Amino acid sequence: MSIRIGIYGYGNLGRGVEAAIRQSSDLSLVAVFTRRDPATVQLRTPGVPVYHADKAPSMKDDIDVMILCGGSATDLPTQTPDLARYFNVIDSFDTHARIPEHFASVDAAANASGHVAVISVGWDPGLFSLNRLYGGAILPEGEDYTFWGKGVSQGHSDAIRRVPGVADAKQYTIPVEAALEAVRAGKAPRLTTREKHVRECFVVAEEGADKAAIEAEIKAMPNYFADYDTTVHFITKEELQRDHAGIPHGGFVIRSGRTGFEKEHSHVIEYSLKLDSNPEFTSSVLVAYARAAYRLHREGGVGCKTVLDIPPAYLSPKSGDELRAQLL
Repeated sequence: MSIRIGIYGYGNLGRGVEAAIRQSSDLSLVAVFTRRDPATVQLRTPGVPVYHADKAPSMKDDIDVMILCGGSATDLPTQTPDLARYFNVIDSFDTHARIPEHFASVDAAANASGHVAVISVGWDPGLFSLNRLYGGAILPEGEDYTFWGKGVSQGHSDAIRRVPGVADAKQYTIPVEAALEAVRAGKAPRLTTREKHVRECFVVAEEGADKAAIEAEIKAMPNYFADYDTTVHFITKEELQRDHAGIPHGGFVIRSGRTGFEKEHSHVIEYSLKLDSNPEFTSSVLVAYARAAYRLHREGGVGCKTVLDIPPAYLSPKSGDELRAQLL
């Protein structure tokens, strides 16, 4: 029997989840839930119904795992604990500084309902979190470095679009090349947040909006832009569609460390991602962890989890015998 999946929210991430499910023979899409008029949402998967978001709780017995595709700024802090009352859930909450409080809120809801909730699933937080864990465990005498980009950050772009007076926006995160090269060379520099990345924003303002106020609010936004050198460009809707239609991204996790009795040998571990579509890749990670959440729940697991808590084998549709034969 296939694992029954629901999608809550049908933007770029939701469409990516739909595509990823089509590539997973052990998963099936049961329904999509939206805050829009369901009649306006056209899926690529034949025969799958679209419902208003309010209907989701009534389908708690028809869905094994609900994948939440809202934004981290205002959607997921309430949606994830609310829906964990009815479903096993997966989200991609990516505001790093607020993960502990989000975990506590979701954990309380999931434990009360007897469900499994996996939060902050994606590539960072997510896969890069695992890379940092492995690097620090293997090279305890060392430093972690994470660089994002150059690419479009969905969460940061969403945060800009919620600023009053903004009609649309794209935000690019760009590594500072000199800092990246120093880390790769094993120099183990001490870098501030501002020294590692810059942020570049392309904003379409609503007609008559106060652009100076918009720029000031963006640059002062905590957890998103306040700690970075941020440039805001105001452009037209046509320019945004012409020059910034894609959603590429990527990044690097580097662990620089030393071994030996005298710490005489240096080592650099580097992981990298180069993504043509940030939401589609993130969606693929969400789908793999939906499989893991289902397995954990079948075994009696409850409460909130992160990627750090999930056995790697639970992500794969292959059996333990197959994984040992093919991957070890």
